[in-house]
Amino acid sequence: MTAALGLLADRGSDLLVRVIAVACSDRTLPEMAQEIAGLVVRSAESVTFCDVYVLDDEGRRLESGGPPVPLGTGDVGWVAAHGRPRPHADGRGLAIPVHRGNATIAVLDVRSARRVAPADVMLVEALGELFGPVLCSCRRLRTAQDREHAAERFAERAVEAQEAERTRLSRDIHDGIAQRLASVGFHLSAAEAALPEHHPDAREQLKLARHQCDLAGAETRAAIGGLRPPVLDDLGLPAALAGLARDTGASLDVTVTVTGELDAELPDHVQTALYRIAQEAVANALRHAAATCVDLLLDNERDRVRLRVADDGRGFSVQQPRALDSYGLRGMAERAELLGGRVSVTSRPGVGTTVEAVVPVPASRFAPPGT
Repeated sequence: MTAALGLLADRGSDLLVRVIAVACSDRTLPEMAQEIAGLVVRSAESVTFCDVYVLDDEGRRLESGGPPVPLGTGDVGWVAAHGRPRPHADGRGLAIPVHRGNATIAVLDVRSARRVAPADVMLVEALGELFGPVLCSCRRLRTAQDREHAAERFAERAVEAQEAERTRLSRDIHDGIAQRLASVGFHLSAAEAALPEHHPDAREQLKLARHQCDLAGAETRAAIGGLRPPVLDDLGLPAALAGLARDTGASLDVTVTVTGELDAELPDHVQTALYRIAQEAVANALRHAAATCVDLLLDNERDRVRLRVADDGRGFSVQQPRALDSYGLRGMAERAELLGGRVSVTSRPGVGTTVEAVVPVPASRFAPPGT
């Protein structure tokens, strides 16, 4: 490394400034490879073209702006496999390996209208030695990003599968049970109307049966709405949360607050997961906590979305695992963890319960500061 820096310094301070600018630039593959290729062409007098090939993580092929080159194929593939420079057959260029430790991680393929000057070969080798660690870091970053994207795709597919099953159940209930209940209600009404007046006991039983049928129909419609709320698809998460507040009924006062702003809508699977967490938390406040008020906050922060559901119910001791399980924490936690987030529950007897879900969001989805 010291020898390479000394050689570059002999070429003048301008070259060192250009090297530092490229090395310190906020670039990822393949942009960094393109920057290095441009630096080589600008710095080596006899080089008219340079292409940077980076070995993939599996060590099977080299990737550049064009078609990938299998390891061992052609001059570039041979250099990557053997770790030594190799001139092109026409004498107008050569392929030079870039090492990181004892491993070859990239190849600089340079070409010229004539034979590449020995001084320029040394220059390209020095640049390759200097940028070896940079390319290695860029490759690691790309690997981490690929894994993150793979995890996001897995989470999206998992949530989509869950919601597809809910949609199927909703459709089956609507087309099956709901229709049969409606038919039973119609026949009960018809039987009540056809029954003579001198059978008051029978008429009363029919009224009770029809009432139970109406209740079952209402519960069925509520189940269908809970399985897949149309407003989530049509208007997005804030509107769906407001609808959730309205659907709880007069016994529970739910306030919804949305803060912060994104430059794009959250992915559908993230909105769905957050809605399900809110749905479960509000349902628990209604069923188990004897709460009268729930404050629901959706906070769009810089690199994450925070959902907080706080009730004024009876509360419980979080030190009791059974209490957490009965509160549905496991299901809510699994939804958040699938997205790389977390759920926490704070509660004490007599002071209510707060459920908070924090889910990371790619930075590109947030509006720039001041917009």
